[in-house]
Amino acid sequence: MSSSGGLSLVRRAVEAVRRTPRWRKRLVVVTVGGGTLTYACQDNQVLQINDGTGKKKVVIIGTGWAGASFLRNIDTSLYDVHVVSPRNYFTFTPLLPSVTCGTVEARSIVEPIRNMVRKRGGAFRFWEAECYNIDPNNKKIHCRSDHGTNIDGNGEFVVDYDYLIVAVGARPNTFNTPGVVENCHFLKEVEDAQKIRKSVMKCFEKASLPNLTEEEKKKNLHFVIIGGGPTGVEFAAELHDFVNEDLAKLYPDVKKYVNISVIEAGDHILTMFDKRITQFAEDKFKRDGIDLKTNFKVVKVSDKAITMTNVATGEIAVPYGMAVWSTGIGTRPIIMDFMKQVGQANRRVLATDEWLRVHGCDDVYALGDCATITQRKVMEDVAAIFRVADKDNSGTLTLKKIKNVLGDICGRYPQVELYLKTNQMKDFHDLLKESDGNIIKESKELDIEEFKKALARVDSQVKILPATAQVASQQGAYLANCFNRMKYCEENPEGPLRIRGTGHHRFKPFRYRHFGQFAPLGGEQTAAQLPGDWIHVGHSTQWLWYSVYASKQFSWRTRMLVVSDWARRFIFGRDSSSL
Repeated sequence: MSSSGGLSLVRRAVEAVRRTPRWRKRLVVVTVGGGTLTYACQDNQVLQINDGTGKKKVVIIGTGWAGASFLRNIDTSLYDVHVVSPRNYFTFTPLLPSVTCGTVEARSIVEPIRNMVRKRGGAFRFWEAECYNIDPNNKKIHCRSDHGTNIDGNGEFVVDYDYLIVAVGARPNTFNTPGVVENCHFLKEVEDAQKIRKSVMKCFEKASLPNLTEEEKKKNLHFVIIGGGPTGVEFAAELHDFVNEDLAKLYPDVKKYVNISVIEAGDHILTMFDKRITQFAEDKFKRDGIDLKTNFKVVKVSDKAITMTNVATGEIAVPYGMAVWSTGIGTRPIIMDFMKQVGQANRRVLATDEWLRVHGCDDVYALGDCATITQRKVMEDVAAIFRVADKDNSGTLTLKKIKNVLGDICGRYPQVELYLKTNQMKDFHDLLKESDGNIIKESKELDIEEFKKALARVDSQVKILPATAQVASQQGAYLANCFNRMKYCEENPEGPLRIRGTGHHRFKPFRYRHFGQFAPLGGEQTAAQLPGDWIHVGHSTQWLWYSVYASKQFSWRTRMLVVSDWARRFIFGRDSSSL
């Protein structure tokens, strides 16, 4: 920036400050750098004067899977990128259960955001603060830092935006069960895993104290996991291995009192997996001595006992030493407040369209666990599409025209393409394949109403995307790619035809690709369910799990740290210190 341009910016900033009332001038900070001048007043109002580059300002809230993936893929030469998050690092959450037992160290699975800033040459700004309010009408977010940086000491400031990326994730869902927050551990953050690790060691040290009765020792060494999903099952398996492979050698006098229980409200654990994996996991837990309690609902947790109900046994209270609550996710307060502002007050998570835009406000996108894509009802639009295609109102279309119409529908609705491959549409799908390149078959007339009836059940086949790291990561990469190509796609739209309007959508809608899922079950055995109905359980799958999770690490630094932690555990065992 030239010196004359810099002086011009300063003059404009000075004029802006002069127009600010005296009581608001107690603190004025002026910074010039990177072609931008910013000043902030005590009342949290922020004014930014750009150097005329015309860059749009993109603000990202959150540094989880969705936010980090977007940040990793966005072209910072096209946008002025700002990141706001209460934690200054990204966490590889699938390895959190390993952190609880010392298989992997906490710092091995986190990547500092400042490292990303440095590697990209300071191309974006990061503020360690919590966003507590989103103002979509004025395009501002209100933030609060724990460090207390202003005169009032509350660390509050306001950030304006042109585009807002909401990727704040979710919080544990307690279902308003009394005593859960006060007495249970969660497993969502690195801090949670570290607390669990300390608590496990505390239980063993407590049980080893003299003058304790057998009942007291059993209570202290009763570890309860509430929730039979992937996180709860993996933690139970990790804890079992930790106890039997390491702690049993260090605490030989109390090892016989250890009991690990998994409480699940449903009929089975790992219900999102294939039934074969579910059955294998349940059988293995029984062989390992893990007490599996299905069809039990926890109704209260005190500091001494967990109260649960079952149809057969009624209400029972079980004493415990440590409890981990892993029953799903709930909505964060900031998202609940934001949903009220945009007319989504009765929802559980933010509703977005297929392009991840939040319904009810402009230029706001939501990714990851805090949002879900609401697929528009297909049959509401199919009739309109066919009316356009059937220009002579004959009620029939050739097979070739129907294929063209299906191309438009599948481009707009990914679930239709999946539905066409199901058994209900097998005959029609075979007919389409046989007609490829056959002029006679393509000219065959089909009744439109019959075809619409065949598609009538497609809306019931729509499935909500799971709240997983895999989904969030793909959403972040997809949206960053859309932003990178926004200018090109404004002139050359590549999306499907607009149903209500003219022309095409700028981008293709988001499509999730499922690459499979793992369930570590302890004893160097892992269950894997991969695309194509590929199911495998055993020791070889454990090595596949090692390979995949090592390759998916955020950087070479964390990749080397995780692999070295695994090697250390094989050679020296897990660390039992209460650090």
